[in-house]
Amino acid sequence: MLVSLTLHQFALIDQHELSMAQGFNVITGETGAGKSLLLDALSLCAGERADSAMVRHGAAHADIYALFDVEDNDVVADWFARHDRVLDEPDVLIRRQLSRNGRSKAWLNGTPVSLAELKNLGALLVNIHSQHAQQALLKPQFVVQWLDAMAKATSLAAQTESSYQTYQQLKRQAEEIASREAQRQDRIQLLESQLADIAPLLAVDYTDIEAEHEELSNIEALMQEASHGLHLLDNDSDEPDVMTLLGQAIKLCDTQVGVSQTFEQASEQLHLAQQQITEVTGLLSDYAEQQLPDPERLQTLDSLISLGHHLSRKHNLPAADLIDEANSWQEQLEQLENEPSSDAMAAQIEQAWQEYLALATKLQKKREKAAPTVSKQLVKQLQPLALPNARCEFVFTKKTDTSQYNGQGCYDIDLLFSANVGMPMQPLHKIASGGELSRMALVMQVLQATSADNNTAKPMLVFDEVDVGISGGTAQVVGELLRELGQTQQLLAITHQAQVAAQAHQHILVQKHHDEKTESELLVLTGSTQVDELARMSGGVTITEVTRDHARSLLAGVK
Repeated sequence: MLVSLTLHQFALIDQHELSMAQGFNVITGETGAGKSLLLDALSLCAGERADSAMVRHGAAHADIYALFDVEDNDVVADWFARHDRVLDEPDVLIRRQLSRNGRSKAWLNGTPVSLAELKNLGALLVNIHSQHAQQALLKPQFVVQWLDAMAKATSLAAQTESSYQTYQQLKRQAEEIASREAQRQDRIQLLESQLADIAPLLAVDYTDIEAEHEELSNIEALMQEASHGLHLLDNDSDEPDVMTLLGQAIKLCDTQVGVSQTFEQASEQLHLAQQQITEVTGLLSDYAEQQLPDPERLQTLDSLISLGHHLSRKHNLPAADLIDEANSWQEQLEQLENEPSSDAMAAQIEQAWQEYLALATKLQKKREKAAPTVSKQLVKQLQPLALPNARCEFVFTKKTDTSQYNGQGCYDIDLLFSANVGMPMQPLHKIASGGELSRMALVMQVLQATSADNNTAKPMLVFDEVDVGISGGTAQVVGELLRELGQTQQLLAITHQAQVAAQAHQHILVQKHHDEKTESELLVLTGSTQVDELARMSGGVTITEVTRDHARSLLAGVK
């Protein structure tokens, strides 16, 4: 329930705080006075997009505060829990700030909130019905959605729509796969061929292969060099070698160890060098005396090196990088091989289609079961609104071609209507007048609002221009209907009809003043001020005792 609405520098309003009654609140005023400002402010607090033109002229920004009582409102409490927000008070305060530069900010209980979150929460707090609702009646999907709401099949309808979209998405995927099937197969063959070509290189380390090939290609020369190095280090001839000279140096230093620490350190290092040279001579000896390698090994290396050079030129990559490229080819190949073919998707498509048909059939049965009762409810509410001969009926026509099935199901649904005795019922959009459409729209909105579970907290209902196309006694019935609705649910309505306004639990007047600066003022009317406003609405600019008496009679007739 909306407790209060505070406006600051908003459009024609400088500063005002308006308390809202629990039941039926009505807004009246001259044309152009700014009656829709309250609805605009509520819409902003419910997450609608802002317009910088709503900032009062000369002000930097506008602020709107909407305070809601959400005690025992499990729906709102659940929303807070799902969005990881704390609700430790029975009130929810929404603040919306509009800047002159076109930007806007929003806060929920003092904490910043995104516009998407605010819109989601706003739908739970406020339900705004546009003055153009009668135009919506001309759209077939509106009638279907309304019937689903009345039949409490909204959730099932959403599942059917989702199921149909899944089926359509699978069909599109299959068509796309089929269109590129030939390209896919060509790409698979190319990748398989490339991987087959490079397979010998994948089993070895190409860098090691290059090094081994370089060594084996020069093995005889390297063996000769090893022999020469071995001769320099240690030989049996009369030529001096390193081991002989090193032995002499060690003997020299050893004789002086007891005399000088330097000779002791030098002796230790020379003995180490002697050990290392001994190891080197062993290595060179083994290398120089080895058997020549198997010619087939060199041939194998030649083949691998040649393949590497060939593939390097072919793919314009260094041979060492071909391995990484091959890994990429392998990933592409696996991805293409794992991609379902159009034939493989046929089973998925058929399953999705059967799931959709099952949901659509279940939904249709629920609609057909509810339709007679809903039609009777419509007629019962329409007849007092100067439509005593109104008749309504839902007609279901199965679509002749399955290609015409859609997210709303397998049937075309029409709401047939007749307002006159002896006249056949026809689709609403073909025969209803503007006034009849207006009354139909109002009744449908009221029925939908009252069809919700009585144990569930209901959002505030807002009706913009509730009296379009009605007058006189019909307006009286509309007012009584809204007052009755206000006994169980808070609502706010803009009206031009005194008969409607007189039924309100709270009457709000919007006046425009032209002093130094044009400004709209909000007044809660009671007593004589309410009588004068109802008299103005009934009799025009000049208020007389006759029009006042008429206004008093309207108030006296309120039950």
